Amino acid sequence: MDEVILFTKSQLRKDLPEIRPGYTVCVYQKIKEGNKERIQPFEGVVIARKHGKGIGATITVRKISHGVGVEKIFPIHSPVIQKIEVIRKGKVRRAKLYYLRKKSAKQARLKEITK
Repeated sequence: MDEVILFTKSQLRKDLPEIRPGYTVCVYQKIKEGNKERIQPFEGVVIARKHGKGIGATITVRKISHGVGVEKIFPIHSPVIQKIEVIRKGKVRRAKLYYLRKKSAKQARLKEITK
């Protein structure tokens, strides 16, 4: 049993910034098309963070693309994720921001954290 725990701890990424709901992030993901590989950025608001900080931790990122809401769930410790960049820190009072799915444009904006 201890070998399994050590194996998963060795796979955890150490280069991740603090990611919380309300933050606007840009996730750089490796995409393989045929025999070519490229990096595709996905920029949006983190609406949920699930499964703690362990190997199975995920974030749900939402953006509006051509008037249509798009959500992607990223396993944050996946080798497919090149890097995650925090662009803005939004001030929220909820752990899950599913209410943003019903909002659009100006209503979906979040206040920025000022310190």
